[in-house]
Amino acid sequence: MFTKIFEPGKIGNLEIKNRLVVPPMLSEYATEDGRLTERYIRYYEEKAKGGWGLIITEDNAVEPRGAGFKNIAGLWSDELMEEHKELVERIHKAGAKIAVQIYHAGREASSTIMGMRPIAPSAIQDPTQSETPVEMTTEEVKEMVEKFAQAIRRCKEVGYDAIELHGAHGYLINQFVSPFSNKRTDAYGGNLMNRLRFPLEIIARAKKLVGNEFPMIYRISADEMVEGGLTIEDTKVISQVLEENGVAAIHASAGVYKSGSIVSAPTAIRTAVFSDYAKEIRKVVNIPVFAVNKIIYPHVAESILKEGKADFVAMGRASTADPQFPNKVKEGRLDEIIFCIGCRQGCQWRIAQQNPVSCLVNPLTGKESEYELQEAEVKKKVMVIGGGPVGMEAAIIAARRGHDVTLYDKSDKLGGQWLLAAIPPGKELLNTFTVWQKGELDRSGVKVVLNTEVTKEFVEQVSPDEIILASGATPIIPGIPGADKSHVYTANDVLLGKVDLVDHVVVIGGGLVGAETAEHIAVHNRKTSIVEMRPEIAADMEPASKEFLMKSLKHNEVTTYVNSKVLEITDTSVIIETEEGQQSLPASLVVLAIGSRSNNALASELGDKYSVKVIGDASVVGKALEGINLAYKTALAI
Repeated sequence: MFTKIFEPGKIGNLEIKNRLVVPPMLSEYATEDGRLTERYIRYYEEKAKGGWGLIITEDNAVEPRGAGFKNIAGLWSDELMEEHKELVERIHKAGAKIAVQIYHAGREASSTIMGMRPIAPSAIQDPTQSETPVEMTTEEVKEMVEKFAQAIRRCKEVGYDAIELHGAHGYLINQFVSPFSNKRTDAYGGNLMNRLRFPLEIIARAKKLVGNEFPMIYRISADEMVEGGLTIEDTKVISQVLEENGVAAIHASAGVYKSGSIVSAPTAIRTAVFSDYAKEIRKVVNIPVFAVNKIIYPHVAESILKEGKADFVAMGRASTADPQFPNKVKEGRLDEIIFCIGCRQGCQWRIAQQNPVSCLVNPLTGKESEYELQEAEVKKKVMVIGGGPVGMEAAIIAARRGHDVTLYDKSDKLGGQWLLAAIPPGKELLNTFTVWQKGELDRSGVKVVLNTEVTKEFVEQVSPDEIILASGATPIIPGIPGADKSHVYTANDVLLGKVDLVDHVVVIGGGLVGAETAEHIAVHNRKTSIVEMRPEIAADMEPASKEFLMKSLKHNEVTTYVNSKVLEITDTSVIIETEEGQQSLPASLVVLAIGSRSNNALASELGDKYSVKVIGDASVVGKALEGINLAYKTALAI
């Protein structure tokens, strides 16, 4: 089945053992002064050990002013290169090739990070940023060319196999090439070839320093997806010019900051969303082209290569979720792959908040040393109560360490409320994690007991050495007049299929659960309204995922009422108080989604007689990212 992805390939004169690429994806594991850390090196080393053919490290800035984030690797001084040399050596020892992305944020930087106003081709403020950049003089542009070229020279000298010029996503090189951001009329603006002059001069100068044989990859936004920006037709021309000037491969991404919600496509966006851009570019060039963005399954990667859409497949978040992805595919262990679910919670959302990357489905990401599994010195009888993702994670890790683990759940299936989260449209990927966890329970030797309500008396019969309580949370039923009527249900009831959807539906609560439940109802052709007390819908949702959810709610004509309070539920309506006064909403069905309450009474009943660790929603109702990380850490400490 998987023949193309494991074919050797070439980028210029560089031989790659397979077609699987780790694209640059910001980790924020470097120091604030641009140095690589052991955490940074170990993170990439794990991917190399996992069988990836080529690894491209992310966003290495050519000067301090070019850093768009606090903890970005630097290439602006020879003094910074010792750690780069170690990185290269360890990646090579692990069997992979390694390239480094050369980058300058331009107007995507900010004075809050750098202590000075950002620079750009033109004094045009990026729509997503709060500052107008300083326009670079012609002399400053030439100086910047030299900074890029010297950074490339340093990379060649420490042993990198190739470099990638970051000409995408609205950063400095892209800003020069794009009419969206470049309004100059000197030699670096005014027409296509002038706008291309900046990257072409970097390439030419770098080749004088490192020779013609050192491969240079160019990452490009094939379509900027903004008004007046570059389109795929522009990019096909640009790619041909780049090839003529010695670029060895084109890495076909898309988008800029304004259209950035799709650059690392969330769960709701279709698979391999940018692959057609690679296909179009490949029609007009003879150098390799990379496809990238939400390529999750090995079958899709294989299909892209077989169809001839691309020569290499870049799978960033897939490599973060499971560094061992290539090895598992090659060895036929597909059931053991931890698939990215596109949630963006641990990667893009944390990056936007200037925090280091983590991963919801793989707590080991970025903690490879800290969370390394070791056999427990004293083997214990561990009782895990609750079969949601948090409980399953704790059971898996405890069992891997050699403990005798039994997992109990009162329902007839594993997954808990995570199963409900996977039901709304576009959320099906969440089920891949449940399937992986169930398989891992079996592979780890965890005994699973379903349809069992765990009581104090039951615990006394089992007599465990350790208890991990992951019993989740239960929906809150508000004291609204009429909340006990027969046509009032919880969001859980709806998502479990216990309710016939009829006519007009009012969802009370516009948080993540309420909004996604409303979308689910509306997609299935029922008129839906959301009533939310706060000023916005899905206020705590990851921004890119929220953007596409809100578009779906609008498309499916869901009416939203914010800053609104429910006064009463009648047999045929919901009476609400809005900023405009009292309104009556038709309601054949009312759905409650106003939050959940931790279900942890058992912990109090057990008192001090047992060692009980309460985790997940049973402790504090929150996000799965934190819950699963805590589950891993808790099991590691037993």
